[in-house]
Amino acid sequence: MRHPVTGLAAPAWRLSVMIAAALLPTATAIAEPAPLASEVSIWSKVRSGLFGGRTIDENAGGIVQLDAPSRAEDAATVPIAIRTQLAQTPARYIRKLYLLVDNNPSPIAAVFELYPESGRADIETRIRVEQYTEVRAVAELNDGTLHMAHRYIKASGGCSAPAGKDPNEALRSAGRMRFRVDGPIQAGQPAAAQLAISHPNASGLVLDQLTRLYQPAYYVRRVEVRYAGRPVLDADVDFSISENPNFRFHFVPEGDGELQAEVIDTRDQRFASKLAVRLQDAADDAAR
Repeated sequence: MRHPVTGLAAPAWRLSVMIAAALLPTATAIAEPAPLASEVSIWSKVRSGLFGGRTIDENAGGIVQLDAPSRAEDAATVPIAIRTQLAQTPARYIRKLYLLVDNNPSPIAAVFELYPESGRADIETRIRVEQYTEVRAVAELNDGTLHMAHRYIKASGGCSAPAGKDPNEALRSAGRMRFRVDGPIQAGQPAAAQLAISHPNASGLVLDQLTRLYQPAYYVRRVEVRYAGRPVLDADVDFSISENPNFRFHFVPEGDGELQAEVIDTRDQRFASKLAVRLQDAADDAAR
C-alpha cells in the first residue's frame, strides 16, 4: 500500500510523518483552543500534500459538520461523528471524507471513499488523540469542491496509552467482525449500519514496562464494505483509529441482499464478514 500523498510505501511514509512531527515544537496545554505554531505548520503540510493549492470552504455547515467532545474522557477512545447535509445522488455526492488529527504522530487518521449507493455520507468512529489538537473533517464532492469542519479537542496520551485489554487475547481475537443494521430497512431509503472489528490496532508507540521495548505497530489499514456486490464504503485507515475499530455508516438497499466487509491489516492478513439483510415490507408492518 502506498500513501495517497507522498507515494511512499506504508512503512516509509509513516516514518516520514512521525519524524516530521517529532522535529516540530511540542504542543502544550492552553486555556483557549487557539492553534499553536506547530499545529499550524503540521496542518499546512498536510493540506498542501493532500489538496495542493485548492480552496477549502471552512463555512461548511450546510455540507459537513464534526461532532466531538471538547475535552475527551479517554484520549484512546474519542468519539467522532462526521455528519453531512447533502443527499448522495449520482448527480452530486460526497466522494471522500478526510479525517485529520493535526497533532497526532500520523495526522491522516482515515480517508473514507463514498458512493451514491451510500445514501448518506455520515461516518462515526473512535480515534486516539496524542495531544491537544485540532481535528478536521474535509469533504470532497464529486465536482472537486472541498468543505471543512473542525473542532479543538483537549486530550493527551491516546496513541501511547497501553491496550485496554490483554495484548495476547487481542491478538487471538484479531479479525473477528460483526455487523449491526438498524431497522426497519426500506427499499430506496438510507439505512444505518455498524461494523465492529476486533483488532489491537497497535500504534507502535506503547512502551512495554517489562522489556522496555516498544510494542510493534499492528493495525487495520483498509476496510471495504459492499451491499449486494456494490460498494458503499472504502477506507484507508491508520493507528489513529482506536483499538477495536468501529465504523457507523449508511447504505441504500434496493432489495434483499447481503452486506459484506473485507478488512486488511498491516500484516496483510485479510478478514471477511457478511450479514443477510431483508427489507421491511407491508406484511411485516402488519404483523407487528
